[in-house]
Amino acid sequence: MGTQAFAGRAAVAGIGMTALTRRSGRAELELAAEACRAACADAGLRPGDVDAMLSYHLGDSAPVVQVARALGVERLGWHNDIAGGGTQAASILGDAAMLIHAGLARHVLIYRALNGRSGRRMNTVPTGPQERLTYGLAGPIPLFALAATRYLHETGLTEEHLHAVVAQSRENARDNPRALRREPLDLAGYLARPYVATPLRTVDCCQETDGACALLVSGELDGPRVRAVVRGGGPGCSSMDRAADVSAIFSAYVAPMLWDASGMRPADVDVMLPYDAYSWLVPRQLEDFGLAAREELGEYLLERRHAWLNPHGGLLSEGYVHGLNNVAQAVRELRTGRHEVALVTGFGGSYGSAALLTA
Repeated sequence: MGTQAFAGRAAVAGIGMTALTRRSGRAELELAAEACRAACADAGLRPGDVDAMLSYHLGDSAPVVQVARALGVERLGWHNDIAGGGTQAASILGDAAMLIHAGLARHVLIYRALNGRSGRRMNTVPTGPQERLTYGLAGPIPLFALAATRYLHETGLTEEHLHAVVAQSRENARDNPRALRREPLDLAGYLARPYVATPLRTVDCCQETDGACALLVSGELDGPRVRAVVRGGGPGCSSMDRAADVSAIFSAYVAPMLWDASGMRPADVDVMLPYDAYSWLVPRQLEDFGLAAREELGEYLLERRHAWLNPHGGLLSEGYVHGLNNVAQAVRELRTGRHEVALVTGFGGSYGSAALLTA
């Protein structure tokens, strides 16, 4: 079962989501409570059965103790509001699994809630040290556009390949009623979209979304099992003044850790749900996790061999609940019986996380 003591001991027994919108008209507390109630109901539990709660945020969500009160959880055990964004999307599964393995909780409720369009918008938040503002890096998109430029140069990938990523995302989202973007996008339509920061157009960036997602992780109930979780990073695209390779995202560092921790190989993965906040992150993660070689990435994308990734449309098309909606989709995919191993990731520049779930 790999090297981690908690491997296979925790299962994602319940998932819940609100509608994904661009203007919810509701407070984050209401959104969080709705998603959490749905996850508990999906697992066959009452909210009062929960004995631990975890969430992550960037100062834009409802605190755990307030959500617990709204749910009627009278005796709350281990709980934590984790500061952070997309890096937590996969690793928060590890936090829950460790609580269960340590005997500190039986049922752990995880949620992420935000009004990411009508409230605090991610692209208006400066990223990292203030000196970056001198170079025009006034938020995530300019920062990661700079890294994308280098990556495209080194790999020979072009705007045609980025279009293939976005267009396939739309195609995958076509039959997903939750998805905010379901319309087809041809190459001409893609090229007509304005740039936010070259080489990233508006459609190369994830949706800005209001909504909430929740997971119920249990040591007693059945469901897809948490096989391995890793978290880490290095001096890459979110620390450009320190990096030999400004295009090196989290997956360059955590992918080897994941295979070592799990005892599995890339060939074992049959559904991947990568954190696709920006289109160029898809080929970079395929390469880093050993699912496609750099020299074949161009053909791989143009031939749409990446159609098996994010079958719900991902963050580019379904919506953006800071990556937790991708984890919820991994659970749905494993429940169908068509897949055995799901890989989910969490991105925050050169730092992030990855997890393997097994049916």
